[in-house]
Amino acid sequence: MGTEAALRDRSDPDLRVVVTGFGVISSIGIGRDEFLEALRAGRCGVSPISGWDTTGFRYANAHEVPGFDPQAHLRRLEPGRFGKVGAQAAVAARMAMRDAGLDPASVRDERGVVAVGTTCGESLDVDALAAAEVAAGRDGGGGLPAELARRVHPGRLPVAVAAELGLTNVEAVTIPTVCAAGNYAVGYGLDALRAGEADYAVCGGADSVSRMAFAGFYRLRAWARERCRPFDLDRDGFMFGEGAGMLVLETLEHARRRGAPILAEVAGFALNCDATHPTRPERERVAECVTAALRDARVEPSEVDVVFAHGSGTRINDAMESAMVREVFGAEPPPVTALKSMVGHTQGAAGAHSCIAAVLGMTHGFIPPTVNFVTPDPECPVDCVPGSARPARVRTAVINSLGVGGNNAVVVLRHPAHLGADATAPAGRRP
Repeated sequence: MGTEAALRDRSDPDLRVVVTGFGVISSIGIGRDEFLEALRAGRCGVSPISGWDTTGFRYANAHEVPGFDPQAHLRRLEPGRFGKVGAQAAVAARMAMRDAGLDPASVRDERGVVAVGTTCGESLDVDALAAAEVAAGRDGGGGLPAELARRVHPGRLPVAVAAELGLTNVEAVTIPTVCAAGNYAVGYGLDALRAGEADYAVCGGADSVSRMAFAGFYRLRAWARERCRPFDLDRDGFMFGEGAGMLVLETLEHARRRGAPILAEVAGFALNCDATHPTRPERERVAECVTAALRDARVEPSEVDVVFAHGSGTRINDAMESAMVREVFGAEPPPVTALKSMVGHTQGAAGAHSCIAAVLGMTHGFIPPTVNFVTPDPECPVDCVPGSARPARVRTAVINSLGVGGNNAVVVLRHPAHLGADATAPAGRRP
C-alpha cells in the first residue's frame, strides 16, 4: 500500500470511518458481555503467573487469561499451525466480525486490510525455542523443534486472522511498534479506508505474557510487585497482560449500505516518534501527537469527555502524561482513566483494548475506573476516576498509546450520535 505519508497524500479527510464491531480477550473478560461487566465492576485481572515456572523471582504477578483455549473457538485454523498469540488474534477477529454482523464470505471479493499490532509476537514459542536450544547445547546434540521455528515469525499474526476468516483479497500487515502498536493498527486501517484502498479493515493487537519479557523488565525494576497502580503516589511499575482486541472498521457508506450497527466514529488519528529515549516519552512530543489527532478529528480540546491514558503505572511516565494532559486540555482537563490497572499492559493489544473500552463507555454511558488507586500524587493532578466506574455522557474520547522507542499514537473516537443527519448522507462525508 505504500508508505504512511503516501497514504495521507491520497487520503480523503472528509470520508467518515466507523467502528461496527469488536472482539476482545482479556484477563477480566472474554467477549463483549464479560468485558463490559468487568469494566463496570472495576475488576482487576492480576494473578500469579501460571504459564511457566517463576522459581527464583521474588514476585511474579501478571494478567494472564487462564483456561482460555483458542482452539475451542476457531473454525478454520488447523491446530498447531499458529501459536497462541496468532490464535487469540484470530479468535478476537472472528468475534469482531460476528459483532459487526459481517459474514466474511460476503466481503471475500472486496478489498480489505488485516492489521495486527504486537510487541513480542509469538513470545511463548520464542521461550520454548530458547529452552530447546539450551537443552540441546547442554546435551551436546539435537535440533530445534521445526514446528515452533515455522510459526514464530510475527508476520504470521495477521495471516492467522485472514486464514481463520477465509479472507484472500486483503493486505495482511503486522505493526511492531511495541506498546503503541494497537493504536497504530487502528490508524493504519483508518488511513487505508480514507485512501480508498480498502472497503473494510480488521485491526487491533495481540500479545501474551512471556518469560523473556518478564525477566527483562523484572531486571530493569520496572515490573510492579503486586498490582499496577497508575497515578497513585506509591505506584511501582507496570505488569504485562495477555489477550487480543480486534475492531472492524468500515466507511460510513459501506456500513450504511449493509445496515450495520455503528458503534463509534474513528474521527481522528496521529502518530509521531520522540526518538530520544528508549522508555521515557517526551511531554512536548506526546502533546503534539494528541493535538494533531484532535485537529485531524476536527475536535476542540473542550469537547473531549475522557482521556484513556497510556497510564503504565511507572513513576516518570504517569507524571509526564499528567502534565501533558493539563498542557493540552488546560487547568480543568477531562477525566483521565487507566485501563492497564484492570487488564495489565497488554502490549500490542493495549491501544485496541482501550478503544474497545471507550466504545463500550460511549454505548452504555460510563467511564471505566482506574482501580488499585489509593493515594493521590501531587505530580499527577488529574481526575483518574478512582475505584469504580462513573456514569457519564461520553461523546468524544481520546485514546493514548506510548511505545518503547518514543512511538506515540493517539486515536479520537466519537459517539455515533455525532454523525446526526450526516449519517444518512449518500457519500458519508463530513459536513
